[in-house]
Amino acid sequence: MNLARGLCTTTLALLLSAPGSWAQNPPAAAKTTTDTTTATTTKPAQNTSGAAHCEAETSGAERTFYLNNTVQQFDQNEIVTAMRNTLDPCDKVYLLASQNAIVMRASPDNLALAQKLLNDLDRPKKTYRVTFTVTEMEDGKRVGSQKFAMVAASGQKTTLKQDSRVPIPTGHVTEGVQTQFSYMDVGINFDATLDEFNNGVRLRSLIDQSAVVSQDKVLEQPVIRHVTLEGASVLALGKPMMLGSIDVPGSTRRLDVEVVVEQVP
Repeated sequence: MNLARGLCTTTLALLLSAPGSWAQNPPAAAKTTTDTTTATTTKPAQNTSGAAHCEAETSGAERTFYLNNTVQQFDQNEIVTAMRNTLDPCDKVYLLASQNAIVMRASPDNLALAQKLLNDLDRPKKTYRVTFTVTEMEDGKRVGSQKFAMVAASGQKTTLKQDSRVPIPTGHVTEGVQTQFSYMDVGINFDATLDEFNNGVRLRSLIDQSAVVSQDKVLEQPVIRHVTLEGASVLALGKPMMLGSIDVPGSTRRLDVEVVVEQVP
């Protein structure tokens, strides 16, 4: 009798305690699920608002600006870079190098600011006449001189060449087969780049001269002398400047190189 009563009491206790434990577990799981859902839905909302900001900034208007004085792609890229760094990051700026134009999508206020930037940056370049004089001296006396003149625009490289083609044998006569030749350009070359600098100009120049001085009888190849003069100078307009003096090997002669820059009206 007592044993049966104890078994009934134990069974009843288990039945009463089990629902209580089942009811406590779901709230903890529900809380964890709610926190996870809240954390994952908050972050995308921030990205969407940032994209909406850029869309609002760039939905105003589109305009094409044509460059009137800038033709070099390097200069065009510099203008586009200046516009992108100055205007709003959301503005769209594209370069059409083949059309010499810039396409932009931005608000009306930023389009007006872009026009002002172009007016300041797209300016006509000044042109100059650069005259190099190569004077041959011997024993301190002037033997002769030669002038080389070119017209250069500010910021652009200009090249002048005066060459002769010298044949160089690359084969031999064998059983009636004619000797083959390659050719080398020999002469004097000038590269000049001008930049406006205070009241004058800065000249970056490269003078390259080559000449045949003798013939190698063993190799049957010409011996060529090669001289290069490169540097940067600041010049006052209309005033000549000596760039350098070159001694001619095996003789008492030398070459003096002088330059003068004048603005073209």
